[in-house]
Amino acid sequence: MKDTITIATRESALAMWQSEFVAAQIEAHTPFKTQLLPMTTEGDQRLEVTLNKIGGKGLFLKELEQAMLDGRADIAVHSMKDVPADLPADFQICAVFPRADESDAFVSNQFQQLAELPQGAVVGTSSLRRQAQLLAVRPDLTVKPLRGNVNSRLQKLDDGLYDAIILASAGLIRLGFDARINSRLTAPDWLPAVSQGAVGIECLHTDAELAAALQVLADEHTWQCVRAERALNLKLNGSCSVAIGALASYQPDDTIALKAGVFSPDGSRTITARQQGYDPVKLGGYVADDLLNQGAEEILALAD
Repeated sequence: MKDTITIATRESALAMWQSEFVAAQIEAHTPFKTQLLPMTTEGDQRLEVTLNKIGGKGLFLKELEQAMLDGRADIAVHSMKDVPADLPADFQICAVFPRADESDAFVSNQFQQLAELPQGAVVGTSSLRRQAQLLAVRPDLTVKPLRGNVNSRLQKLDDGLYDAIILASAGLIRLGFDARINSRLTAPDWLPAVSQGAVGIECLHTDAELAAALQVLADEHTWQCVRAERALNLKLNGSCSVAIGALASYQPDDTIALKAGVFSPDGSRTITARQQGYDPVKLGGYVADDLLNQGAEEILALAD
């Protein structure tokens, strides 16, 4: 096995932070040295349209995955919420780190929380899930698309284009923007994206030796929760083109509690389900079945 691991990463500040964090963990806990291979993905380049219209979050991965297939990189580092539920057969997730803050952040220069926004206020978000939950509690709001990296989104808020924006708390914290978080939108009333707050390592299925070596970095509780959420998403055919929220938590009795919701894009319909169990994949399937039995398929079809 080689001495140096090459890490494929997107070039955004947040992606670089995550990859540098992973590189430091690899060098601290394994015999490997590391080097980064920064790349620009199609998802980073095409900021003029929302992700659900150009192929989904997989656009953030395919160039990194190609680099692994070509032998230019050994692993890739991702926010797990950006990893499609149906991972290509050539790849595997070989380690997931302890989950950070999974909440969404309400960010505004004038208001401290969602309830304070005046009628018709303009809120920016790149996520159909966030849009749906916003409109479910505040149908009077005007929700407008907001894409770009964390810094550019904050700049658009500061330029007065929005009254408030919704971002992942973990990303703001990792980049040192803790003070920009006015309040947090949290479960059980507000559900995050599947696997939000978790960072994972992707590698080739054929690289079993490397995957085994990196297992020392894995947080088992986080991985079990992420597996439950991803199993739910897979059964619902979840992507960024549908509004699905989920959060699994590891319990003191070693079970996993999973709550999930499916939301119509206009916020008019919400279906939620919660179950608890030991097997994360089965649990995700059971919760998905519960949602489907309540009529989730009809809601999910609205986004097509």
